[in-house]
Amino acid sequence: MFPCRQVCLAALLILFVTACNGKKEENPVIPPPTSPLSQQHIGYGVINVSYTRVGSQPDDDSLSPGYLRQGAIVRIKERRLFRTDDKTESWVFVEGTFIGWLRETLVDIYDNEAQAQTASKSMNR
Repeated sequence: MFPCRQVCLAALLILFVTACNGKKEENPVIPPPTSPLSQQHIGYGVINVSYTRVGSQPDDDSLSPGYLRQGAIVRIKERRLFRTDDKTESWVFVEGTFIGWLRETLVDIYDNEAQAQTASKSMNR
């Protein structure tokens, strides 16, 4: 029985040493901003700046279907990260008075429409 115990301890020690090799993961797995399992929309957003331009594409030079004022409520359909020459920005695709793209920093995001309406009312006072 004694040799079996030594073999088991040696196997556990080898397993422990090989499992803790000290390597860090070089390419961490980052989930997409919008989960493929998400519902029809992510949530509701409230515009948090005086006014902002809605873009047909997620960039400042795209055509614009219109502008939204502070406190406007939009439904957020999608969230994506876009890389420009020197930085990565998060943009959201919204539906409301206009349909298009906004920088995520221009929108406060809420889980449901009631929360968004409450926030909107407090902004418009």
